[in-house]
Amino acid sequence: MAEIRQGYLDDYTQITSGNIGIGTTISNEKLEIIGGTTTQELNVTGIATFTSVSGFIKKKSQYIKNVSINDGDSGTLSGEIIVGSGLTMTVGTAATASQGSVNSMKVYKTFTPPSGTTATRPAGKPGSLFYNFDFKTLEFFDGANWNQVDTVKKSGRGVFCGGNDNAGISPMINSINISTRGRSVDFGTMVVARTGPAACANEIRGLIIGGSVPGQFRTDIDYLSMESGGQATDYGDLLQSANNIASASSSTRAFRIGGGQGSNSPKDLIRRMHFATLGEVIDFGDLTEAKAYADAAANPTRAVMIGGGVGSPAYSNKQEYIIMASEGNAVEFGTLSAGMTRCGTASNNVRAVFHDGGFQPTSTGNLFFITTASLGNAIEFGELDPLRNPQDTSNVNDGYSRGCSNGTRAVWMNGKQAADTHGFTSSIEIASGGTSTSFGDAERQMARFSAASNAHGGLGGF
Repeated sequence: MAEIRQGYLDDYTQITSGNIGIGTTISNEKLEIIGGTTTQELNVTGIATFTSVSGFIKKKSQYIKNVSINDGDSGTLSGEIIVGSGLTMTVGTAATASQGSVNSMKVYKTFTPPSGTTATRPAGKPGSLFYNFDFKTLEFFDGANWNQVDTVKKSGRGVFCGGNDNAGISPMINSINISTRGRSVDFGTMVVARTGPAACANEIRGLIIGGSVPGQFRTDIDYLSMESGGQATDYGDLLQSANNIASASSSTRAFRIGGGQGSNSPKDLIRRMHFATLGEVIDFGDLTEAKAYADAAANPTRAVMIGGGVGSPAYSNKQEYIIMASEGNAVEFGTLSAGMTRCGTASNNVRAVFHDGGFQPTSTGNLFFITTASLGNAIEFGELDPLRNPQDTSNVNDGYSRGCSNGTRAVWMNGKQAADTHGFTSSIEIASGGTSTSFGDAERQMARFSAASNAHGGLGGF
C-alpha cells in the first residue's frame, strides 16, 4: 500500500469521492478511524454519536445539532453531562417543544414544584410533587393518591359539630383551643343540620360524616377548614346512609367505621376517604362484628375501635384495630372490662383514652387507656368528674359526650341534653391520667354531636 507523508508544517488535504479509512483496509464511512483519536479542537456540524468518551471535556464545546452520548469509560463521563463549578447550562426556549426527561437532579439553591388548584393537578407519577393552592400545602403522589405533606403547624383546635341542642337539631360547629382553657366559640356551620354524625380531621381539613334528621338517615359528608372555619362545603356522599358512626384518621386518610340506621340495624362496614380528594369513598374492610355507637382513635399507624352497640340492648366489649395505610378487615386484640358504647375516645401517638360510656348500667365515669403500639386490654387510669354542671350530681356520665385531643391533653364536652343554659367540658393530661378537671363552658348544651381535632395522635402517618 502506498504511503502518504507530510512535512511538519504542511497542511493535508484529501480530495476524493470515495471513503477514507485510517486503521482499516475497507472504510464503511466517509471517514472511518479505527483506534484512539485525540483532537485539539472538534467542530461537529452534523449528527454525532459517541459510543465511548475517554477523559473529560475540558474546553468549551459547541454543538450545532443533536449530540448523543450513549456511554462512557470507567471514571469518565459515563453518560453524564457535567457542568463545572461557577458555570451555567442554558436550554433555549425552542427546545421546550420536545424536552427529554430528567431522572435525577440535584438542586443547590431553590426548587419550585408545579402548582395549581385541585382540579389542575397533573397526571401523577410516584414521587411527583405539587403545591395545591386550594389546601395551601405541598402534596406528593404515591402511585394511587395525592397525599398532603405535613407542613402545617398544628394549632390544637378541637371542633364539636351538629347534634341536638335547646333549639332542636343544629348545624352549628363550635371550637376550643385545647392548649388553653375557656369557653367554646362559634366556628362555622354544617351544610345540613343533623344529629348522630361522626367527625375526624387532619391538620388542614375536617370531615363530618353521615348522621340523621327526623325520619331520614343521611349520606352527607361535609368538609371544613380547621384553620379558618366558616361555612362547611359538600365533600360527597357515603355509599350508604348511616348515623351513630365511629371515625378515626391519619394525616391523609379518614375512616367511616360501623354505624347503622337505628339501633336495630348495626353495620360492620369500614370505608376510607382521602382528605385531599373530594368525593372519594372506598371500601376498606369489615369490623369483626356489626355495631353502631362504637368509638375510635389512632396513632400514626393504627386506628383502634372499642365497644359499640351490637343490637338493642346488647353492648360490645371488643377491642379491634386496623392498619390505616393498607386495606383489610379489623383484627380483635383484647377485651374491655364490660360492654360499653359512646366512650368519647381521644388520643396522642401512644395512648387512646376513653370513658366507660353510656347505656351501660354499671357506668361510673371511669377513664381507661390503651397503648396503641403494643395493644392489650384497656387499663383504668382516672375518673371523669365533673363532666357537666357540678351542681348536677346525678349520672356523672350519660354517654353522649365526645372527646378530642392536642396530643397532650384530652378534652370531653358533655352530652347531656338537659335544661342547662350551657354545657361543660373537662380535661386530663393523657400521659398522667387522674381525675379530670373543669376546662370551661360550652357555647351551647348539646347531645349526639361529633368531635375532632387537628392535632390528635393519628397525624404524621399515611
